[in-house]
Amino acid sequence: QVQFVESGGDLVQPGGSLRLSCTASGSDFKFYVMGWYRQAPGAQRELVARITNLGTTLYVDSVKGRFTISRDNAQNTVYLQMNSLKPEDTAVYHCNLFPALSHWGQGTQVTVSP
Repeated sequence: QVQFVESGGDLVQPGGSLRLSCTASGSDFKFYVMGWYRQAPGAQRELVARITNLGTTLYVDSVKGRFTISRDNAQNTVYLQMNSLKPEDTAVYHCNLFPALSHWGQGTQVTVSP
């Protein structure tokens, strides 16, 4: 089954930037629609952004203009560039296929705080 390894999370001040990375196992990555999801404390996991195998992107309204999803099929990696971060972006961020598979990686913690 596909495995996901996320990295790049950190503690950052409001207005700061982070770049998350996620590497997926397997040889079919280039065919997948990939998504970045996040789960804040006490909240349900939500889709933040997704990117098709051809590079078409879609974002949740709360991150439009601030986040950019991209992919490198040669490296089996999907990225999330996050700019102008806000405290409400604090969450554990995961990548997965879209629609998501039932299993998840460990995620990467993003904390936005003064």
